[in-house]
Amino acid sequence: MSSQRKSQRRKRRTWSLFGELQRIPSEYEIVTHKLHYHFRREPAPFEIDPNVPINNWYLKYREGSPFQVDDWENFRDPFQLTYRSYIQQQKERETYIDNLIDEFERKDSDTHLSKNWVEILERLYIPSRFSTHVLQMVAQYIGQMAPSAYISNMVHFQGADECRRIQRSAYRTKALSLVHNPDLASSEKTRLIWEEDSVWQPMREFLEKLLVTYDWGEAFAGLNLVAKPLYDELMLNELGKLAELNGDRLLTYINGDLALDSQRSRDWTQALVKYAIEHRSENQQLLQQWVNKWIPLAHRAVEELATVFNNAPHPNKPDEVTQSVIGLHQAFLDTTLGCSQSL
Repeated sequence: MSSQRKSQRRKRRTWSLFGELQRIPSEYEIVTHKLHYHFRREPAPFEIDPNVPINNWYLKYREGSPFQVDDWENFRDPFQLTYRSYIQQQKERETYIDNLIDEFERKDSDTHLSKNWVEILERLYIPSRFSTHVLQMVAQYIGQMAPSAYISNMVHFQGADECRRIQRSAYRTKALSLVHNPDLASSEKTRLIWEEDSVWQPMREFLEKLLVTYDWGEAFAGLNLVAKPLYDELMLNELGKLAELNGDRLLTYINGDLALDSQRSRDWTQALVKYAIEHRSENQQLLQQWVNKWIPLAHRAVEELATVFNNAPHPNKPDEVTQSVIGLHQAFLDTTLGCSQSL
């Protein structure tokens, strides 16, 4: 082997995949960069018959999506989360909530909740595990379909956040059932509320239609620009305020902690939208069109669920709840898309 070839071999590094990076990549970049080797791969994404359904699916709903830029690999999560850092971060948060629950249970706090407030929880909070599970499933689908692992990882962590939320809801439901009514923990009864209670049906329609939105770009817009920020503002922040008014401070504190996950979702969503618009200006109008499509269903869902707030022992006015949720969401859209929402 010539001395020149030996010199070239010695210069190679394990991060040569990054091209002319001229620095050692971070741990975040090493475990994320170009993991989706199958994006824009010819003649088909996966190394099987190009005509099999999975290849056709990705070609239609990912490569064929109008939501594109020349290179998604230069995008970065503002938090630069890896699996390791995410788990460590959430472990600390889970320890906080565990200690919180232990403290409230030592004081038998659930025994002091009024019957009427528990009825509100039965109708509004306990069935939310179904709606939250839809948010989780849509997030996991987007993560599966996204063109870069820099996007997929964030959406998968968001899906994990929803699983964490469902777990806490299930624990609270069981605890309440042991003190107030065993039927609170009945999955059959709770499912009937989700499927038949009139206040839930607009939300159910909205989320189930989002669940069958297959274009990865529209699914992202529908979930992260519309469904999740509106839902979280209502079911975390507004419900947390209502819980405090009605003496359920444990729910207020738990929702406050879960709201940190929601804020992280909004932050990385804004970063991704900014990147997409800066690298292809047409994406701004495209995302706005998708937002406009989903907004009417989303607003109707919020308005209907907000009516339950008026039935609490210490109520909040539904129109004020709705206006607050929609107003804060509008501010998020204005900041994220850089233009006013038309509806």
